[in-house]
Amino acid sequence: MTPNLIAIAVPVFFLLILAEAVASQRREDRVYRFSDAITDLSCGISSRMFHLFDLAVILAVYTWVYTEFAVFQPSNNTWWLWLGAFVGLDLLYYVWHRASHEVNALWAVHGVHHQSEDYNLAVALRQALFSSLTSLPFYLPLAILGVPPVVFAACSALNTLYQFWIHTELVRKTPRAIEAVFNTPSHHRVHHGINPQYLDKNHAGVFIVWDRLFGTFEPEGELVVYGLVSPLRSFNPLWANFAHFRDMAALMATTSSWADKIRILFKGPAWRPGGVEKVAPVVVRGRFVKYDPQPSRALIAYISVWFVVVAAATVWLMVVSPELQLAQRVTGAVWVVWTLVTWGGLMESRPWAVGLEWARLAVTVVLPVLFLTGTSAAVAVGIAAVAAVGSAWWVPRLTSTVPSPPCPDLASPA
Repeated sequence: MTPNLIAIAVPVFFLLILAEAVASQRREDRVYRFSDAITDLSCGISSRMFHLFDLAVILAVYTWVYTEFAVFQPSNNTWWLWLGAFVGLDLLYYVWHRASHEVNALWAVHGVHHQSEDYNLAVALRQALFSSLTSLPFYLPLAILGVPPVVFAACSALNTLYQFWIHTELVRKTPRAIEAVFNTPSHHRVHHGINPQYLDKNHAGVFIVWDRLFGTFEPEGELVVYGLVSPLRSFNPLWANFAHFRDMAALMATTSSWADKIRILFKGPAWRPGGVEKVAPVVVRGRFVKYDPQPSRALIAYISVWFVVVAAATVWLMVVSPELQLAQRVTGAVWVVWTLVTWGGLMESRPWAVGLEWARLAVTVVLPVLFLTGTSAAVAVGIAAVAAVGSAWWVPRLTSTVPSPPCPDLASPA
C-alpha cells in the first residue's frame, strides 16, 4: 500500500474516532478524555512524520534482501502468493509482537502503544516512532521466501488497518466463529490490560489462532484496566517514546554487574537484578486512578482548531513527501512535532509551554516561504499571520485548570 493510500485512510480514521466519541457519550464511564485522546493522536502523527524518513530505508533493506537472497520469485499476481504472504506476515507479526512484550529493549519501543489509560479508536493510532525499524528483521524471512516488496508493503498495511477497529469498548462480542479465528475487540482489550491475568496475552494481529496455538490466549473476564504497570504520567509524545529507555538506564545504574546490565536489555520488562525489589501489580477497575489533568475550555478549543491544521499538514506531507527536498521534509516534520509537544506541555501546565507556543506561532508566519513561491507564498504568509495573531490572543489563557489526582502505587490497593 502506497503512502498516498495510507494518507487517504488517516482522515477516515479521524472521522471514525469522532463518531465513536459521540456514540460513547451515554456511557457511565468515560471512553474518551480530551488530553489522553490528543496524546494518542499526537503519538500517531509523530510516528507518521518519522516514517517520512525511515520508510525508504525499510523498503530498501527489504528489497535488497529479496533481490539477493529470495529462494523463489513468483509472479505478483498469483492468488496463493498474496494469501500466503498475508497469513505468513501475520504469523511473523505475532512473533515480533510477543517478543516486544518479552524483551525489554523492544518493549521500550512498543510500550508507547500501551501507555493510554483509556481504550478507544484513538489508541489504535498511538504508535511508536521506531516500531517499523524493530519489526523489519522479523519480516525478512518473507523476502527470503520470495514475497515481492509490493506484496509485503500491501499486506503489512492491510494488517495494520485491520487492527484499527479492534480498539474499542463499544463492540463487546462478535459471533463465536469470528471470536474463534480472528482478533476482535474483546481479545484485544485483554492485550491492553494490566490486570495480572491479562499481562502479555493475545498478541495476534489478525488471526487469534496464533495465541491459541502458542499458549498466550486469555479470554476477557473481569473488566480491563488499561495503561502501564508503571504509568507514563505525561502528555508529551516525544517523552512517551523515550521514557522507558530512561527507566532502563536508571535500572542499569543500580547494578555493577555487566552481565546484569545486558540482561536488563534482553530479559522481560519485569525482570530485576538481584537485590532490586520486584513489583507485583494489583489493579482493579474503579479504584485505578488515571493521570488526568483537566484542560481549560479555552485550551480545548485552541487545540481543537489547530488540530485541524496539523492533521491537514500531516496528510499533505505524506502525499507530497516524495517531491519535497530533504530540508523541506525536515522543516515540515519538525513544525508538526513541535506543535504536538507544545500541546502536551500546555495540557500539563508546564512553565516552558507558553513560551514555546509563542515561538511556534512566530515560525508559522514564515514557514510557507519554504514550500511556496510568488503569489502563493504571499497569500499563505498572510493567512498564517492572521492565524498567528488570532492565536496569540488566546495564549495567556491556555492553562490546565485542575491538576490530576495522585497516581497510587499499583503494588497496593487504592
